Amino acid sequence: MRPLRILTWHVHGSYLLNLTQVPHEFYLPIKPGRPHPYGGRGGPFPWGDNVHEVPVDQVPQLQLDCVLFQHRENYLVHQLETLSPSQRELPRIYLEHDPPMEHPTNTRHLVDDPNVLLVHVTPFNQLMWDSGRTPTRVIEHGALVPNGVKYVGNLARGLVVVNHLARRGRRLGADIFEAARQEVPLDLVGMAAEESGGLGEIDHDQLPAFQSQYRFFFNPIRYTSLGLAVIEAMLLGMPIVGLATTEMGTAIENGVSGYVHTDLAFLVERMRDLLADPAEARRLGEGARRRAQERFSLERFTRSWADAFAEVTCMPLRTGSQPAPAALVARS
Repeated sequence: MRPLRILTWHVHGSYLLNLTQVPHEFYLPIKPGRPHPYGGRGGPFPWGDNVHEVPVDQVPQLQLDCVLFQHRENYLVHQLETLSPSQRELPRIYLEHDPPMEHPTNTRHLVDDPNVLLVHVTPFNQLMWDSGRTPTRVIEHGALVPNGVKYVGNLARGLVVVNHLARRGRRLGADIFEAARQEVPLDLVGMAAEESGGLGEIDHDQLPAFQSQYRFFFNPIRYTSLGLAVIEAMLLGMPIVGLATTEMGTAIENGVSGYVHTDLAFLVERMRDLLADPAEARRLGEGARRRAQERFSLERFTRSWADAFAEVTCMPLRTGSQPAPAALVARS
């Protein structure tokens, strides 16, 4: 099978970097000034030769095999502005990165089309979305850490990795982080981390070695998908402490790879235990590494995505296809 030609937008750089390890050709539309999501190959990522930038006004001339949407505006607005009518009839995948942000159980997904494959990144997300008649599958995250970078844990502090924590507030656990760091030493890194008293942003290629020095990884997030930062920390061999919400409850096993709970006081005590016992932290970190290698390997991730692309590009059209998302724009 020849490499497929896939158009998508630059929405989440770390995820896109992992996705482009699938042996297909990826085309990223760009605009002058590179506004989101038209940033192309931007960001501190080692893009491969199979990732191509294309000016947005040249997209209609591309010979494509598949279109991958990663955001509601990609689906509702950008495809109407960017793609030709024939390109909008190509095999399509909508990659849903998040759980529902409105009602957690009764929200209908914006894609309502039996000819679009809706991909969820966690079983929890698939469970919570009402996907209607749209076919779905789960492709869990895959990640890779640099060779030779492993957990050290000699710094008796915990690390939190969240972008724009102050702006994103309670959903991402801004208040949980503030309460926990009054009890145990915690450092915050990520975009605009300084706004929450953090250390700032660490370049993507430097983050693994940086975080490997910390005793444990703390995830204060109440409600989002299972973040790549958690998975990358697991692959390094870091013990994980976090809230037992969304997919975290299945990713971390208490006493084996770290601790999850809905009681912050319990988690604070476990963090204190890890600060006092480096050997126990190493044992739990090794459990986290084994779990991540079993569930979140990049090899499994790329194989799952290759299967999804093969499925949609060979899938016959079904009756009842939604003709265009313009009607959804009017409803939204």
